[in-house]
Amino acid sequence: MNTKNTPNVIKNELRDAIKQTIENENREFGEQECSFSRNRILTAEKMVNLLLSMQGGSLDKELYEAGINVTKSAFVQQRDKISYTIFEDILEYFNALHQDMVKYKGYRVLAVDGSAVNMARNPKSSSFMQHAGTPKGYNQLHINPLYDVLNKTYIHCHIQPQPQQDEIGALLFLLNWYDYKEKTIITGDRGYESYNLLAHLLEKPNIDFLIRVKQDRSAMREIRKLPMKELDTKISFTITTTQTNSDKANDYIFLQTRKNESRLYSTKTKSGRWDFPSPYHMSFRVVRFMLDTGEYETLATSLPNSFTLSEIKELYHSRWGIETAFRELKYSLGLINLHGKKDEFVKQEIYAAMIMSNFSSRIANQVIIENKKSNIHTYKVNMKMAIYLCKKFYRTNKGNGKQLMRDIAKYTEPVRPNRKDERNIKTKSFVGFTYGISA
Repeated sequence: MNTKNTPNVIKNELRDAIKQTIENENREFGEQECSFSRNRILTAEKMVNLLLSMQGGSLDKELYEAGINVTKSAFVQQRDKISYTIFEDILEYFNALHQDMVKYKGYRVLAVDGSAVNMARNPKSSSFMQHAGTPKGYNQLHINPLYDVLNKTYIHCHIQPQPQQDEIGALLFLLNWYDYKEKTIITGDRGYESYNLLAHLLEKPNIDFLIRVKQDRSAMREIRKLPMKELDTKISFTITTTQTNSDKANDYIFLQTRKNESRLYSTKTKSGRWDFPSPYHMSFRVVRFMLDTGEYETLATSLPNSFTLSEIKELYHSRWGIETAFRELKYSLGLINLHGKKDEFVKQEIYAAMIMSNFSSRIANQVIIENKKSNIHTYKVNMKMAIYLCKKFYRTNKGNGKQLMRDIAKYTEPVRPNRKDERNIKTKSFVGFTYGISA
């Protein structure tokens, strides 16, 4: 184990991140920020720590377990003074204080994807959705995180009301928000196929991409022309937002953008984002390989030819780590059992869950699992138990870091590579706790 990354060191890093955030003069609490200057039991720091370490029980139980003797109403009133951006900043500070080290050929590997978080029904909220299948409506927030699949940590997240879900727009925001000082690979599924997004990725320094793209009639024109077989080739084309005779003669790809603000466009007119000059030349690599099922998968990438086909397949397969992370976020870290009903409260809990996910992963990554030669499978840390134990350790001021590592090592599960099963997707409804107050 790296002595610089002991559980106590990582705990201190998180607590330092909280302290730096709260002491930041430009911090965002709420409109009643000055109330935290009074001598109260629930200080800003206590509130943040409590929200980070909640285990998923009722609010009465959580307050009792934390040894805080206040009413539920007092807790909610204090919580209402904290902006969710406090937790956003803590995530950034914590990531800055702890450098995740695992890379692939010198690259950080980040996956991007989206997932919905169910909330209590509130027709007045921007997160309220209603359609023929659900006439009463429901509320959801859409989370769009950047996730480091090798270190199992969240880098940042963009949250949108589900009715305004825009995963490509969220990734564009994350590209502009973050200063990518290290060589980075961003992997994404078919929902991120976009000329505009690919152009942004190509223009961004230190960024390479690996994105699954369509390969049927709806595929990008130059990809649609490729033969349906395993291949590794480079394609080049030019995007234009005009339809001059010269554009047509040069066989440019026309992209409708509705750039003329004074013109009335038909509601049936398809249009896309485009943030670059016209014409604009693009070039990237296309890799196609056959799966064990006999079907093909096609990836667009800016990675150099030094990355072999097998390495690209391995990198894209690693993207599945974000799907596992979503499951842990909801079931192990409690996002299916929320302690608040307001959109702002739910955002607090989303970021709190990501912070504690990073805290738990950074500790679990240091645990050494002994795999005996007689074992049929290789074993890894059971993250559900690791998260439970890490939360308990975080809440205890004088926790034993060495004992925590031994306890985590006791709970393992087998690694079953190349396991295949059809996804059983079921809609999950909101599960909350009744507090007797409006939260």
